[in-house]
Amino acid sequence: MTARRQPDPLPIEALARAAGVSIEWADAFARPHRVPVDTLERVLCALGHPCGTPADIRRSLAALQAPQGLPGLMTADAGREVVLPGIVPSVPAELEGETPRRVMLRPHREGSVFTAPETPGYHVLSIGAQSLRLAVAPRRAPSVAERTGRGRAFGVAAQVYGLRQAGDGGIGHLGAVAALAERLAGFGAHAVALSPLHALFSAAPERFSPYSPSSRLALNPLLADIAAFFPPGVINGEGEGEGPDAFIDWPRAARRKLAYLRRLFDTLDAYPEATGDFRAFAALPGDDLARHALFEALHATMIAEGHGPDWRKWPAPLRDPESPEVADFASTQANEVRFHLFLQWLAARSLAAAQGRARASGMGIGLIADLAVGLDPAGSQAWSRPGDLLAGLAIGAPPDLINVAGQNWGLTAFSPTALAAQNFEPFLAAIRAALRHAGGVRIDHILGLRRLWLVPDGAGAGEGAYLTYPLQDLLRLVAIEAHAHGAIAIGEDLGTVPEGLRAEMTALGILGMRVLPFERDTDGGFLPPQDWQAEAVGMTSTHDLPTIAGWWHGRDLHWRARITPSDVAAEALTARAGERTAFATAVAEAGIAASLDDADGAVDAAVAYVAQSACDLAIIPLEDLLGLDESPNLPGTVDEHPNWRRRLSAPAEDLLAAPRIRARLSLLQRTRGEGADQR
Repeated sequence: MTARRQPDPLPIEALARAAGVSIEWADAFARPHRVPVDTLERVLCALGHPCGTPADIRRSLAALQAPQGLPGLMTADAGREVVLPGIVPSVPAELEGETPRRVMLRPHREGSVFTAPETPGYHVLSIGAQSLRLAVAPRRAPSVAERTGRGRAFGVAAQVYGLRQAGDGGIGHLGAVAALAERLAGFGAHAVALSPLHALFSAAPERFSPYSPSSRLALNPLLADIAAFFPPGVINGEGEGEGPDAFIDWPRAARRKLAYLRRLFDTLDAYPEATGDFRAFAALPGDDLARHALFEALHATMIAEGHGPDWRKWPAPLRDPESPEVADFASTQANEVRFHLFLQWLAARSLAAAQGRARASGMGIGLIADLAVGLDPAGSQAWSRPGDLLAGLAIGAPPDLINVAGQNWGLTAFSPTALAAQNFEPFLAAIRAALRHAGGVRIDHILGLRRLWLVPDGAGAGEGAYLTYPLQDLLRLVAIEAHAHGAIAIGEDLGTVPEGLRAEMTALGILGMRVLPFERDTDGGFLPPQDWQAEAVGMTSTHDLPTIAGWWHGRDLHWRARITPSDVAAEALTARAGERTAFATAVAEAGIAASLDDADGAVDAAVAYVAQSACDLAIIPLEDLLGLDESPNLPGTVDEHPNWRRRLSAPAEDLLAAPRIRARLSLLQRTRGEGADQR
């Protein structure tokens, strides 16, 4: 067999640069690495830029460098200059609206320039015979102070599935969220940050990671609060698995709840108020929800018929949502599709009710939604909107200090080419879905709005390359949507942060995240709380890090040693002891009176430390507020650790009544709630 001629590295590197693929990257030690030619070729081909031969490279490069003309959508900052490339100043221009107004174009070296309007939102700009949408970002997204009336506020983060209420059938739901919010509001809390609520797979409940969604445009019906529209009922098996160490048996609990929901659907006419509201919802569900419901019904059928859960392996006609065969299925299985619309209706109404109760209880923000970084390529959104997403590439992270082989998350993400071609509509749909019934949004791995590490299918996690995204456009759109929804915006800016990202976030009022274990000075000591960034959310920990009590006890290190025994364990335990000593020093210097003789004292100190931080908003994970040892997730594991399965031992409002927990909440209230000294 004749070997394929390897293209010249220099031309393919030129093509990579033109396509936004970085040919170099730096590791955690700032050491430079060059992406191998083979990896560039695989990434470029997956992005739709053929490069197998020199002729392919020339054609692909020419296509990328060809004049593109004006885009269908441009972003701008309110009151700032906007450049129109290739447009001569003499061309008439007008901003359309209730009162159209003439736009004065001025000469610019690239064409023309004009001043964007002060009003944030979407405008139509007509330029001669052309027109485009002008998306104008506000000066800043809504601030915590604007939403809460507090210079510094606080909230709690909760894993929805882990909450507990009588009759929940083994899975926490949005009714428990509402009850938690009402309880916390009594202590002056203004927010409850939630784990992702995205739709997973009803017919494959063993796939339960909230960060591997089937669709970010639909909701997980297993988190719906049945009592939001129906009389309280008992789901079979309600009392199973009770206890402080209970885990969710997702497949079993999901089957129970879905069976109960189906009985409600089959007897819906017995509930006139619910029937009328659902009919109105089902009459105009929107294309995305309608297709998700169709996928859910088809997905269950394909599994039952032995075709498997991955739509990419189904019979060819059923892989295309536009095919006659799919239309025939939708017609013959109309009631099944309608059942899945019913599930979406109940989930949406549950979320709206929870946010309504949180706000009515006095919370200025209420619920903060979490937008996962990517999607399961075998899921609903990839089936219904494949052109929006990357194919043949998975997102992850390059090798670093913790994950020396790199990470492959097995997720897909938006194609930047598709975003530009569709005027960013796929991204806007995701942001709007997250904000529909929330007072804020946390964007998971916001670094991905600047660049994503892409791994070709079948390659090792470290055999990838970074793909550049239009950061400024995406951040402006986040700010616009936050402004339109009256919500705060938060970006998870942890890890190897691209230069300039945090400054651009701050300029638009998008809050970063400052997490206690990472807030260190150059000598490894903990930064004083007053030196933490103000335009950020201060946290004791996150779902991917050990809890404070777990950190104190070294639970994460014990888990790692159990999963991958190595000689590093003893060294890590020694290092952890040094970290505890450094933390004790920082606590004393901050003037916090806390005994660090045990984990409870460490938790008290950590909560007080973050409460004192300069951050506009402090969010304490519920696990830390309760002083729990175990974290929701251990990155890099699937079955080795009970990720996304832990439940609280009792309803959260009962647990919060314990004297030590009330003391922590009272401290937060004194520091950041009503009556606290505000800067």
